[in-house]
Order: sequence, then structure tokens, then C-alpha cells
Amino acid sequence: MINKDRVINTFFEYIKIDSETLNEGEMAQKLIEDMRSLGMEVWTDNAGEKIGSNGNNVYGYLKGDLNLEPLLFSAHMDTVKPGINIEPVIKNDTIYSSGNTILGGDDKSGIVGIIEALKVIKEKNLSHGPIEVVFTICEEGGLKGSKSLEYDKLKSKRAFVLDSGGDVGKVVVKAPAQDKIIAKIKGRSAHAGVAPEEGISAIQVAAEAIVNMKLLRIDEETTANIGMIKGGVATNIVCPEVEIVAEARSISNEKLKLQTAHMVDALNKAIEKFGADIELEVTHSYDAVNIEEGDEILKITKAACERVGVEFVTASTGGGSDANVLNGNGIKAVTLGTGMSKVHTVEEFITIENLLNTAKLTLEIMLRN
Repeated sequence: MINKDRVINTFFEYIKIDSETLNEGEMAQKLIEDMRSLGMEVWTDNAGEKIGSNGNNVYGYLKGDLNLEPLLFSAHMDTVKPGINIEPVIKNDTIYSSGNTILGGDDKSGIVGIIEALKVIKEKNLSHGPIEVVFTICEEGGLKGSKSLEYDKLKSKRAFVLDSGGDVGKVVVKAPAQDKIIAKIKGRSAHAGVAPEEGISAIQVAAEAIVNMKLLRIDEETTANIGMIKGGVATNIVCPEVEIVAEARSISNEKLKLQTAHMVDALNKAIEKFGADIELEVTHSYDAVNIEEGDEILKITKAACERVGVEFVTASTGGGSDANVLNGNGIKAVTLGTGMSKVHTVEEFITIENLLNTAKLTLEIMLRN
């Protein structure tokens, strides 16, 4: 039932619409038009105003004729850079960009899968339960679009986020929560050659803190990293201020709390040891995804995979996605593979087979027959 030529043409049309993060306005308008043409109820929010984007999250609702729980399908509109004037090319049944930009399969492969499934449902008049759709902005910019969704207007308690690498059939059931730490260490400047003992080196304080932190791979579920260090004036000045930007991640929310507390404790002990000051900001970026084996959402997905003829494979990931935010807001969400490969690079590609299978699997999940 999936229309191969239409899928490819729609994918080309969507990826040619420039939509780097915070510039999703044109893409949002196109999706509003496409969903309204399918007879869906469509609306937007004011997320763009909050975030600084020229677009907003786009919502769609298709009333069902079957007495089933509503299901939510989601993908994000924004792309990373360089994503202006994308020109797709087909080589050996695989779609690439011309080589100067990303392709944009992350995440327009997911968008196309959702839209094509909806088109088939409408043109074939297929029976289905209630279907909700959300296309988010600013996913690549820190999941800000999904964090700004109007959750009180969503009916679904289960969601499918089409936004992962790996062949169609891959289902991400575990993804870590994340905390972000920004520490501004304030020492005291002094002439490094004349009176260094009068200063407090913020660099030395930062080094003391970092050397006492457990970092990188903590265990099979937990990681931590110092991502940036900024500071210093000149070699003849005892450094007065350093900023450290760090993160911690874990599939276990409890382990994340412990790791973050450990890193903060190391900072505070170093401050106390050298008599420095600190401005500390700890932000919980998003919750973990941890879908239990045998959950109904996995039964639905596995049955759909069997009907499509793709291998059902569960997986974990070290990165966050809109699924993390949805789970944190009471909607049980899994992330589905769409076949996107080498994302965030100018070598990005997707096979036509995966593009078609994304639409097929989405359709089968929507139908649940």
C-alpha cells in the first residue's frame, strides 16, 4: 500500500526545505498544510516564541473509527548544520546529499514515514484507532521543542518517536537521563611573578576538583564528562576565574543523582581547600527511558514488525531524544530506527528500502490489526 515514488518525492520535497534549528517556520507551515489536506485537526503552540524559533511545534489529530486507545507518533523538524540548500542524489538505491550539506534524514525520514502512513489510511479508508501526531522544533538544540509541548492537550499514553539510526525494526527501550553542571570558580588575581602567594588560582582549584572526579565510563549504565573549560587572562596573572561545563548521564535515575552529587562534592571540596568561591548551576536536562520487556508498547511494535517482515530488535542508547521528554511527562515512548546513517555529517545517507519500511512499519502500528 505504501507508494514508493510518493515516499521518495515527499522526502526530497521535505529535505529541500531549509529547517536548521530555530529556522523551522517554513517546514512547520508545510506540515500544517499537508495534515489539513488529510482532514486532520491541526494546531500549533507558542513554543517558538519561548525558544527563539520562527516556527512552533505542530500537532495533528485523526479521529479513529475503532474503540482503541490513542497512539502518538512524533518526529522533529529541525536539522543540524550545514543544512541549507540540500540537494539529494540517488546512488545504488541509496539517498545521499550532494556532499556539501547533511542529508536531513535526521529526522525527515521519520516525518515522511508518518505522513505517508496517514496518506495511505485516508486514500484506502482503512479502519484505525485515534492517531495523534506531534512534529517538534529544536530537538537538536537541547530537546527544547518537546520540553515546551502542551501536554495537557495530548490524549495518548503511548508514543512512537521515529528518530534513531539503525535499520527499521530497531526499538530503543533504554536511554539515559542527563544532568548538566555549570561551575564558575572564582579565585583571586595576583601578579604571577611578583606576588603569586597573594592569588588563588581558579585553574588550580578546577584541576583539584576534576582530578578527584570519577569521569567517562562509570559503569554499564552511567557516564560523566567535562566538556568545556574556559578561563585565564595571561601567563603573568594568577587566573581569577574558570568556568567548567560538565554532564552526567545514566539509565538509572538514582545512579544519576549519585554521580551528579559526587561531582558537585568534588567541586565544593576544592573550593574549600583553596578558599575560592563558586557559582554552581545544576540542571536536570531530561529523564531516562526504561521500557520493561513485555510492555504493551513493545508487543504492538513487535507484531507490526512481523507484519512488515523486518527484524524486531530492542536496543539501548547513550543519547537523549524527544522520547526522554515524553516519558518524563507521563507518556510511555520508544524511539524507532528509520535507517538514517552517518547523521550530523555531510556523508549522511539512507537507503530507499529503509525509507519505505519506515512508512510501512508506521502504518502497521497505526492500524494495529
